[in-house]
Amino acid sequence: MSHSPSNSTTHGTDTDKAGALARNAAKAVGAVFLLVGILGFVPGITQDIYPLNFFGHEPKGREHALLLGLFEVSVLHNIVHLLFGVAGLAMAKNARSAVTYLIGGGVIYLVLTVYGLIANGDHRGAINFVPINGHDNWLHALLGVGMLALGFIAKKALDKSHDHTTTTR
Repeated sequence: MSHSPSNSTTHGTDTDKAGALARNAAKAVGAVFLLVGILGFVPGITQDIYPLNFFGHEPKGREHALLLGLFEVSVLHNIVHLLFGVAGLAMAKNARSAVTYLIGGGVIYLVLTVYGLIANGDHRGAINFVPINGHDNWLHALLGVGMLALGFIAKKALDKSHDHTTTTR
């Protein structure tokens, strides 16, 4: 079956817009994670940075390294942010993988929120090997919800543009 050129252009545009939404959202989230990962190593932006532990917490009596004076960080924590950023940029190359990154990342951050709530109860215990505090928990919850929302909005747009294209052929 054939369809008119005007419909083809319209459907391609809808699909392109939906794909661009997914890719741009993944790029933006990935870029923010990269920035946060880098800033976690920058003195002044990260307070009490020296010496920055690889993982876990500083010994009693020593301050935690705090990104922006709020969020506990360690070398491992910063590396996770950097890897998450690289993954976002890499997966933004196509729309479906961008959606997977956003939804999968959202789920990971909500799981991390639950982990943080459990680990924060044992603040200096072995379970809290990636230093997380109350500010981190709130941020992780917002990131999880935000990434899921972006992922599902982009997925819906992709599915709608795909369904619309296949039903008009």
